Amino acid sequence: MTKFEESQWSTSEFSQNYRHDANMYLPFRSCFIEIAKSFYGHFISRNTEAEVLDLGCGDGLFAHELLQSYTPAKITLVDGSAEMLTAAKTRLAGQADLNFIQATFQDMLINDPLRQTFDCIFSSLAIHHLPFAEKKNLYAYIYRHLSSGGHFVHYDVVLPPDGKLEKWYLSLWYQWIHEHSEEERRERLLSIPEQYKENQDNIPDTLEVQLEALKDVGFNTVDCYFKYGIFALFGGGR
Repeated sequence: MTKFEESQWSTSEFSQNYRHDANMYLPFRSCFIEIAKSFYGHFISRNTEAEVLDLGCGDGLFAHELLQSYTPAKITLVDGSAEMLTAAKTRLAGQADLNFIQATFQDMLINDPLRQTFDCIFSSLAIHHLPFAEKKNLYAYIYRHLSSGGHFVHYDVVLPPDGKLEKWYLSLWYQWIHEHSEEERRERLLSIPEQYKENQDNIPDTLEVQLEALKDVGFNTVDCYFKYGIFALFGGGR
């Protein structure tokens, strides 16, 4: 994996563009978040002392949306980008008990800043930057930081198992952007699927091998909860 400080996420312009345009080029982003919230509501919300960890929190969208419906005791948000964390702090100002940590996944695997377990660990569109061995190491790290009965919910891009399927999935992505983007931004946003494919920082693995990796490190009730093209919501429990 490219070091975080060498990736596009470390640049202010890229971070700002992502926050502004994400809903226009990420298919069913709000639906993925609503399903993750539904999962939380069904499996975790009755625990009034629940603690949540958001790995690669970006601008704090998931925590913000979660807090519209539920009241976890504490949320810890981790991101490698200082600018994203600043945006998250702004979005979540005055909300529940929050803890913000600036750290990359590599930082966390080398020098763990966390000293507690969590009832829900969520990650969104970040882990696909890791090669498979590091993904599995991070999944093991996540498992160790889950409380008994806790759950990991992961929203990310996955590699299709077949080139023909991938071609179709990418066509769905282009179609979404064309139908949901503002006209003045459409041409630029329509280049994103191609940029995704060409960007060597993106190292997706198939959904199948990642579900198996979760099982291998100890997760139970492993499954895919929702999928559209290359975008998937999946995870497991402890």
